[in-house]
Amino acid sequence: MSLTILGIATATPPRQIAQTDAADLATAFANAEPGHERTLAAIYRQTRIRTRGSVLLDDPGAKPYAQSFFPPADGPDFAGPTTAERMQRYEAEAGPLAVAAAARALEAARVPAASVIHLVTCSCTGFANPGVDLEIVAALGLTPSVSRTHVGFMGCHGAFNAIRVADALAASEPAGVVLVVCVELCSLHFQYGSRSDLVVANSIFADGAGAVVGVGPRHPRGGEPGAWAVERQWSRLLPDSTGEMSWMIGDHGFEMNLSARVPSLISRSIREFVDAALADHGLDVSAVGGWAVHPGGPRVLASVQESLGLPVTALAVSQGVLAEHGNMSSATILFILEQLLDEPASSPCMAMAFGPGLTVELAMLNSIQPGDCRLH
Repeated sequence: MSLTILGIATATPPRQIAQTDAADLATAFANAEPGHERTLAAIYRQTRIRTRGSVLLDDPGAKPYAQSFFPPADGPDFAGPTTAERMQRYEAEAGPLAVAAAARALEAARVPAASVIHLVTCSCTGFANPGVDLEIVAALGLTPSVSRTHVGFMGCHGAFNAIRVADALAASEPAGVVLVVCVELCSLHFQYGSRSDLVVANSIFADGAGAVVGVGPRHPRGGEPGAWAVERQWSRLLPDSTGEMSWMIGDHGFEMNLSARVPSLISRSIREFVDAALADHGLDVSAVGGWAVHPGGPRVLASVQESLGLPVTALAVSQGVLAEHGNMSSATILFILEQLLDEPASSPCMAMAFGPGLTVELAMLNSIQPGDCRLH
């Protein structure tokens, strides 16, 4: 692959909730059976998340976690807002967040919006048509002829799929500028009840958006020194893992199934996959300067770190993004890359994410040096 990244930026909702307050709020969703509130609080602490953003947070007033979208459970069968109500909120809230990230990415890239000829959007937490893509076109002044492609419902690794599409589009037209925007409103899908995997999902997911501006190798700025290039991507379905993670549309939001086996399945397979990918470029794990690992949760990060034999500090950026923002599904990896790609010492950077399937997506990025002609 040869997509040159000219700019990358992120956006979060204006209000955040402290994880300790989120645990208190979760009791109203009947996430803890009576008398088990301390157990629920412990689950939230174990995520190592400090704060999360949500478009649902109202004016704080007396409480920093005030919200009215999810009413307190009025009985054991209460399930909260319908999927239609959640999608109405997605339609209202996703666009402004996506526009903010896209505008910042274009500014970072020093690219006028009118030069974008391909727009690739990505989301797994909502559906609306006309939707986010047209809001971006209107708000930022993209041309009416811009082509639009949506990567939908793929899960936490969706940004990798969107970037793969962007690379193909940019390579096909020498003057082409591609804008990729991932936006996720995971907090719309908080679930009522005490089923363990739903409680865990409630404790880690959050809202956010990320955007990337890229060009192909024949663009005048393709291979620009100081920029980063996505050199190659790999995809792998882990064996015997199809039912371990799923994301299904229910009558009351999208329901996440998260098996406790996911970290061990990743641990069992990730080293062989990464070693083979690096060997394609004559490298090994020790040659990697930066690791951008999607923080599905602290156990996932620990599994990757231990399986690859990485020092504890290798995943510091991933851990920091998890702590400050939670898991924002597909947008999360862009938050990590935004930080890592500020440091040329991070080259080569290996990025990875996990999603339903059980799928692993892997990408190699390199900092472009003066005189580097690999991309032309």
